[in-house]
Amino acid sequence: MQNQFSRTELLIGKQGIEKLHNAKVAIFGIGGVGSYVVEGLTRAGIENFILVDDDKICLTNLNRQIIATRKTIGKPKVEVAKQRILEINPNANVEIYQEFFMPDSKELLDDSVSYIVDAVDTVTAKIELVVRANKLNIPIISSMGTGNKLDPTKFEVTDIYKTTICPLAKVMRKELRNRGIEKLKVVYSKEEPIKPIETEENSCKTNCVCPPGTARKCTIRNQVPGSISFVPSVAGLIIAGEVIKDIIG
Repeated sequence: MQNQFSRTELLIGKQGIEKLHNAKVAIFGIGGVGSYVVEGLTRAGIENFILVDDDKICLTNLNRQIIATRKTIGKPKVEVAKQRILEINPNANVEIYQEFFMPDSKELLDDSVSYIVDAVDTVTAKIELVVRANKLNIPIISSMGTGNKLDPTKFEVTDIYKTTICPLAKVMRKELRNRGIEKLKVVYSKEEPIKPIETEENSCKTNCVCPPGTARKCTIRNQVPGSISFVPSVAGLIIAGEVIKDIIG
């Protein structure tokens, strides 16, 4: 009998589908990368999720986040992502936490989690996720920088200590080495970052029509990275693929 995962089963078999249904993936950051991770995992058959993000959807998210539409502007990203998951697979179980994850955040992870995806922007939060994953012995994959990039073919999956060029990866290598972390699977780009073009619209503060409270991350001029639809999305789907392949072995 056909079902929504029939075509996937032709590739990974019934046992593979069962592994995905039983797995639980925690995704931190539901933005340009993270929203596509959610999409790829849901459509592949993951049925248990933890979603963590404090932000609301902003007008400037429309260019790259799959959960961002005119109808969802102003809504919490985790709530919109949960609804999208359930529209694709009503059997899914989704825990959501609308909070900004940092080292002093409460523990959201336990041994029921099969995999952790780090798609957050803050180095402090990324480091903390890796540290917690190592303590709990949970596999983790981390997204490096996707802003100010135009070539999605430059992405690679590798260990953090084999990365080059990416400024975020350089900082991560140093911080992880200082903490004795010996390895971390990452998706990163070898493309040299592009310097954003100076415009009056670089600051969401001056021209934003986002609902109050949704433009918090784009109010500081010259700190907003450029982005485009086909770069963070590719990174997110690569991450989803790595998670799926690791879970089914």
